This record gives sequence, structure tokens and C-alpha cells, in this order.
Amino acid sequence: MMGASLLPALRRAGAKSIDLVLPLRCIGCGATVEGEGAFCAACFSGLRFVAEPACALCGFPFEFNQGDGAICGACAAEPPEFDSARAVFAYDDASRDTVLAFKHADRTDAAPSLARLMVSALGGHLDHLDAVVPVPLHRTRLALRRYNQSSLLANALARLTGLRPLPDALIRRRRTPSQGGLSASARRRNVAGAFAVNPRRAAQLTGRRIVLIDDVYTTGATIAACTRALRAGGAAEIHALTLARVIRPGDP
Repeated sequence: MMGASLLPALRRAGAKSIDLVLPLRCIGCGATVEGEGAFCAACFSGLRFVAEPACALCGFPFEFNQGDGAICGACAAEPPEFDSARAVFAYDDASRDTVLAFKHADRTDAAPSLARLMVSALGGHLDHLDAVVPVPLHRTRLALRRYNQSSLLANALARLTGLRPLPDALIRRRRTPSQGGLSASARRRNVAGAFAVNPRRAAQLTGRRIVLIDDVYTTGATIAACTRALRAGGAAEIHALTLARVIRPGDP
């Protein structure tokens, strides 16, 4: 019987052999890189990270520091239903290929690297969160795509932070058309009532402080619809965290 001490060495040797045949590729451009699910230097330097100063509620970046707790005009006019929202980088020409490759082109190997960036974007919120919940796909879309990119990010983030993963806390009650190309009001109508708490997970949500994971924040319609469902299910706080965020309305 093979000694247990030999198994890690054999796994590493096997991984190196695979890398020789199938070299690791940049998440963004496909160039050869050293680390699995990593960016090449050019793609990483081109990302526009969303950082402070930013709106205390929705995370929209400010051009200059407006003081602690400052909020943007949109949140002042219509306060969001979530407690906060943060994103890693802007959704633009530099990040679009990365997001689309991860979402549609089976670059599931990118999830751990992208989740590490998302942990950094959480900042001080991490210390008082309880659980991680992904935005769900409808079962028919999941069958076609074979994976939910938000679930991959949520599970990777849970492993990195120790937060409790609740991958099926939300369910998508109906299959909604793609949000792409829809106006803000049309997006809200499209997802209205589309989400609900999984009855089997309701007790695990009660009183919990949730980080809600999605890939791209565009108008916030999907995040808002999921927030309403989580609040109805008893969640105490909802902090949205996305990989990318639309800064200019015409980006997606």
C-alpha cells in the first residue's frame, strides 16, 4: 500500500506534468502565466480597481474624498435596499474579457484568484459578516451553462474567510430574460419577484449578516431583488459584493 506521505508529492508531480502539456493561461488575454487562475502583468495593470473614496452605501467611486459616510446622489435620492455594496474593479474594456471568460467560457479555475481580490474589496465589513450567499441561476440556465459563476466565487470566498457558505439559500423561481440591453426600470421589472428564500435554509438566514455575491453590478436591480427576498427570510444585514461594477451606463 502506498504511503500517505508520498501522495502530496505525486499530486504535485502530476500537476506539473499537466502544466507542461496544457500551460496555464491568463484569465484576461490567454497569455501563458505561472499561477493557476492568475492575470498576466499587462492585464492586471489594466484593471481599474474600485477603491476609496466611494459612496458609503453603493460603493460608487468618487473623484475626491467627500468625508466619512458620504453617499452619492443616486443613493441620497433613493436609498438602496441593501446595507452596502462593493466591487473589485470597473466593468470596462480592460475587464470585460476576464468577466465573460469566467462567466461563459469555462474559466472556472479563475474563481480562487478572483475571490482573493473580492476579500480585499470587503474591507472592514469582513469582521462582522456571518455567511455567503450567491445570486442563483434558474435551474434550466444552470443546466445549459453547467456552473453558476456566482456560486463559484461565493464558495471560494467562504473558504478564504471562514464565513459560512449557503449556496442554495436563494432560489430563482422563474427564468428571467437576460438583463443585457435593458434599461434600469426594465431590469427592475424583469427580476421583480424572481427570487425567494429556500425554505430549507430559512432558519440559517434568520438574524444573519449576509454577503451577497454576484458577478457584475450594473443598475443594482438583481441585487435589490435578492435583498428583498433575504430580508423577507429574516436576514439582518445584506452586503453585496461583486467582481465588477458598471461605472458608465453604456459599459455592459
